[in-house]
Amino acid sequence: MALGPRLDLRQSQQLVMTPQLQQAIKLLAASNLEIETFIGDALEANPLLEAGAVSREDSGPSGEPDDVPREEFTSDQLMAQGKGESEAPLDIDTGALDRDRETGDGAVSDNSRLSDAEWGSAGGGGAAGGEEFPSIDATRAAELSLGEHLDNQIGTLAVNPKEAFVARHIAGLLDDAGYLSSDLRDIAYDLGVTLDETEDALEVIHMCDPTGVGARSLSECLAIQAREADRYDPCMRALIDNLELVAKGEIAKLKRLCRVDDEDFADMLRELREFDPKPGLTFAPSTTDAVIPDVLLTANDENGWDIALNEDTLPRLIVNRSYYVELNEGSPNEEAQGWLKEKLADAHWLIRALDQRQKTILKTAAEIVKQQDGFFRKGVSELRPLTLREVAEQIDMHESTVSRVTSNKYLHCDRGCFELKYFFSSGVSSSDGEGASSEAIKARIKALTDAEDAKKVLSDQKLADLLKEEGYDLARRTVAKYREAVGIGSSAQRRRQKKLENL
Repeated sequence: MALGPRLDLRQSQQLVMTPQLQQAIKLLAASNLEIETFIGDALEANPLLEAGAVSREDSGPSGEPDDVPREEFTSDQLMAQGKGESEAPLDIDTGALDRDRETGDGAVSDNSRLSDAEWGSAGGGGAAGGEEFPSIDATRAAELSLGEHLDNQIGTLAVNPKEAFVARHIAGLLDDAGYLSSDLRDIAYDLGVTLDETEDALEVIHMCDPTGVGARSLSECLAIQAREADRYDPCMRALIDNLELVAKGEIAKLKRLCRVDDEDFADMLRELREFDPKPGLTFAPSTTDAVIPDVLLTANDENGWDIALNEDTLPRLIVNRSYYVELNEGSPNEEAQGWLKEKLADAHWLIRALDQRQKTILKTAAEIVKQQDGFFRKGVSELRPLTLREVAEQIDMHESTVSRVTSNKYLHCDRGCFELKYFFSSGVSSSDGEGASSEAIKARIKALTDAEDAKKVLSDQKLADLLKEEGYDLARRTVAKYREAVGIGSSAQRRRQKKLENL
């Protein structure tokens, strides 16, 4: 067969995502706080956009938003269709967008050795007899970190600036719980001091408040607190040295090691529980961010629900048409006028995209409330199994759209604040044919174990039998899986724990 050039015509179809479509997908999956940041950037980049409240009389075909989206439902008619929608909610059937990957460079510290003359200035100074450190209440009121709280005490406890410097260095290595994970030999080598000097500096940390900070293990932390309380006798020492037996509930063996009777052993356990296993957490910074709900659910007078979007975190966007006319008339050339028209189109598109996002969220949340009406009225025991597909079919949207809408979105009701994903869970069969949510099963298992008698702890098979009597057909291994998922120990572990609690 001879080889030669040829020209072919082929026809093909390809789905291309425009930048606006990609942005619409990101807006749909973003939370209210992320949208607030996005709007702030858009206001800076587009001179035609302004933030401000707009009434219904001001809205019109130019793209300005309507009033706050809201749905009202009665118990007999929980309709998911929004009232007076001018545009259909946003429904996007596409694959997930590539996510940006952020990398950061770690900081490298160089712990160089210091000469004796440099210890005072480097350590922050302060020999014994300096300023009196503040009280516990004063430091907590000032919201000091653990390192700052210890730094205020080290100056009065160290015998010289060198010891104070090493102690402050050790204080900076403590974790949030107040424990030291670094080896003392490594610390001594990094600072160019002897091991004895490092151990003396660690003793300074052990003298600081809160008692037990600077420990290298749980037993050392409890031992420091026992010494402070003048309770570190040979019996308490034997108990603290055998904490693994306490965790296993081997009471008889512990009493033999401690050489005490039942009454003394019960007193020792009571004292041990009074010690703080993580003393540094008192000054640890809080990592819990406040959750701002996206959807607000309240009961109305007609035994139904009012559903509204939380507009407190979202500024309303409008187009400054007078400014557009002014800039357009003063534009020197076609290039400037083209840029201005582009900004006007971007502003109108953003307003419409945000309005569609709100209606999509509202429509999805309304269907969730309709499906989980029992949960909002009676609690987690009435939480029914629900899938994304069920909601998508009811509101005539794609499953991927429902997935994006429910990501990072929270609903606030009388029972608390819940992520929309919480209302989607697998189910198990029940005698009534409706099925039960796995969350409802977990809540029931927890209720049964909390109410069990310490002398008659329920086994997994017994839990399965009790659930079957209530209409839930579960295998023993399924009960064990749910029990472990909510952090409930086995029957043997619960028996030992309840025995210790009753001492």
